[in-house]
Amino acid sequence: MIELRHFLDKDRRPDAKKYVPQRKANEKLQVIAVVNFKGGSGKTTTTAHLGQHLALTGHRVLIVDLDPQASLSALHGFQPEIDRNPSLYDALRYDDQRKPIQDVILKTNFPLLDIVPANLDLQEYEYDTPLAMQTSQEGKRFFTRLGKVLADVDDRYDVVVIDCPPQLGYLTLTALTASNSVLITVHPQMLDLMSMSQFLLMLGNITKTIKKVGANVRMDWLRYLITRYEPTDVPQAQMLGFMHSMLAEEILKNPMVKSTAISDAGLTKQTLYEVERANFNRDTYDRAIQCMDAVNFEIQGLIHQAWGRF
Repeated sequence: MIELRHFLDKDRRPDAKKYVPQRKANEKLQVIAVVNFKGGSGKTTTTAHLGQHLALTGHRVLIVDLDPQASLSALHGFQPEIDRNPSLYDALRYDDQRKPIQDVILKTNFPLLDIVPANLDLQEYEYDTPLAMQTSQEGKRFFTRLGKVLADVDDRYDVVVIDCPPQLGYLTLTALTASNSVLITVHPQMLDLMSMSQFLLMLGNITKTIKKVGANVRMDWLRYLITRYEPTDVPQAQMLGFMHSMLAEEILKNPMVKSTAISDAGLTKQTLYEVERANFNRDTYDRAIQCMDAVNFEIQGLIHQAWGRF
């Protein structure tokens, strides 16, 4: 398929359809942080499907598992307790054992999709950073570390998608500062909305502080993705209406509907883009994949818009 895309893209007219969507030299690397303060909001599922969708549509993608629990890594076949795989901590650490990011990037079973897997060592960054802040300039500017690391592979990828841990620690702040787009996953229930509000309040206060010391926090776009949505659930529908009244422009038009197809695929550590349709009730699978594609194509449109493509 990749070879076919490049073949069809040769010698085409300027107004013809573009089959290879990879970014041009004047288009910047899109780094998307997928965040929420609360676990269970669908961050990992969203990151996995978005990364695979972008790769399937011809983009060069790097997904980064920044959660020490390593669920995104497990979905792609990397078990930290068995494989002893590296993590981004190896490229972010403050001592002389730090490695280039090229040494911690691994291939997945999807062409055009690479991954930086996770392991429990990532938690060390939360302990190392406050100590480094007291002893070095590197520590005081910890928020620049991931941006500098990604600059080494800037020419290899079009999009980087980061699965952030469910906490507002140094890992999440480092990821957000390196990002130029943010996707916040929200389950439409009151407790989840309250948690998200606290997350945004804390994030705003911390962002103001790190901007004062030189952080360059600039976003091409920020969107809320409604996850695990059940259209027949009246309280959820009311909550969604309430959110639209406050955040209409920032909420993605397409919610991610709750589906047994997604959870059943996860039982075998697969995504909707990997499982066989024949293994499911066809109507259930078709509804789930249609919904997932709608969400991912909408995000893809935001990426292309940030590149100046309309």
